[in-house]
Amino acid sequence: SISYRQNHQNMNRLWFVRVSKVSLYNSFSTPINASLRRLLSTADSDDDFKPKRKIIAEGMSDVVQLIDKQVKENPIILYMKGTPQKPMCGFSLQAVRILNACGVTFQSVNVLEHGAIREAIKEYSDWPTIPQLYIKGEFIGGCDIVTSMYKDGELEKMLKEHKLLE
Repeated sequence: SISYRQNHQNMNRLWFVRVSKVSLYNSFSTPINASLRRLLSTADSDDDFKPKRKIIAEGMSDVVQLIDKQVKENPIILYMKGTPQKPMCGFSLQAVRILNACGVTFQSVNVLEHGAIREAIKEYSDWPTIPQLYIKGEFIGGCDIVTSMYKDGELEKMLKEHKLLE
């Protein structure tokens, strides 16, 4: 029998593994050690936690191609609810405030005006929530990850590495 504490620890470990796979923390941190590499391995993972490839609905491939073009052509792009001048959700507001605090210029896409983009961006990144931040074509994460990176100084470090911030 698994105690509540053991189960909670296991869930935290699984959450960390899921976030590590999706987020880009590993792109600018130390190399993954052997024990973490084992955790990230999907060979012994439950089917619920194995990566899944979603089939993109007919007609969505054009939207995904548009998103890919936007992400690659804009050094910093934020897919959000509303606009930077008028965010329509607290998480989008938080992401905008962080980017403004960093002093960077960024592009945004209001997913509320574009339903197809709202759905396709989730497929494109395999991340279920909005806002979504991309820097130099790389998916950074949603509000929680961006906030954490900002607080830790990692976001500004990344922006400087990409020569988007002095």
